[in-house]
Amino acid sequence: MQEQYLRTYSPALGKEMEMLVFGHGGRPVILFPTSMGKYYQNKDFKLVESVAWFVENGHIKIYCPDSVDEESWYNKGIHPADRVRRHMQYDAYIRHEVLPRALQETGHSRVITAGASFGAYHATNFGFRYPRLTSHVFNMGGAYDIKARLDGYYDDNAYYHNPVDFIPGLSDEAIYHMGVVLGVGEHDFCLDDNHRLSDILARKGMHHWLDVVPGGNHDWPVWRGMFPRYLGEALK
Repeated sequence: MQEQYLRTYSPALGKEMEMLVFGHGGRPVILFPTSMGKYYQNKDFKLVESVAWFVENGHIKIYCPDSVDEESWYNKGIHPADRVRRHMQYDAYIRHEVLPRALQETGHSRVITAGASFGAYHATNFGFRYPRLTSHVFNMGGAYDIKARLDGYYDDNAYYHNPVDFIPGLSDEAIYHMGVVLGVGEHDFCLDDNHRLSDILARKGMHHWLDVVPGGNHDWPVWRGMFPRYLGEALK
C-alpha cells in the first residue's frame, strides 16, 4: 500500500502540521484520529489496514491529518471561548488546506469524512458544515455534543461547531445527498449519543444508517470491522 508522509506549514494554524496519505487514487477519504490522537494513530491501530483492499485497488485514497485537540477542546488551560477559536482554525486548516489537496490529487469534487470516537465528531462536524463538499460521513463510536468540553460556556461559535445543535437548523439541500452512517457497538458508552443524532436526522427526513453492532464496545476491533463494510456500501 502506497504511503506518503507530509509535513507542511499551515497558515490557518500558524504551525507545521503532519499527515499520512495512503493510496494512489480513488475517492478521497479524510480520516480523523480519536481524541488528541496523532496523524499516525489510524495506521498504528490498523484502521487503515482494515481497508487496504480498497486502497490498493485504487478505490480510495486516505488522508490522515494530525489533530490539535490538545490545543482546543481538551485544553483546560485556556478559556472555553479560546478552545472554540482554536478548533475553528483547525476547521479552516482542513477546509482550505487538506481538502483542496485531496480533491486536486484525486480529481473528485467531494470527500468522504470518517473517524472513530472523537474522530467521528470531527467527521460529522466537518461533513455537515460543508455538505456540498462531502459525499459521505462514516462515524464509528462517536459522540456529537461538544458542550461537555466547554465547562458550561457557550456562544455562537460553539453552536456552529456542535452538530446536535446546528444540524436541526440546516436548510442546505446538499445534506440530503450525503450518505451518513452512525456506527456504534451495542455496549458502547456512546450508544445514546448515536440514537440522539439518528433521531435528529430522522426528524429532518434525512436518510441514514444507524448501525448498532451486536455485542460491540468502544474499541478498535469493532471499528476495524465497521470501516470496510461502510466503504463497501458507499462504493457499490
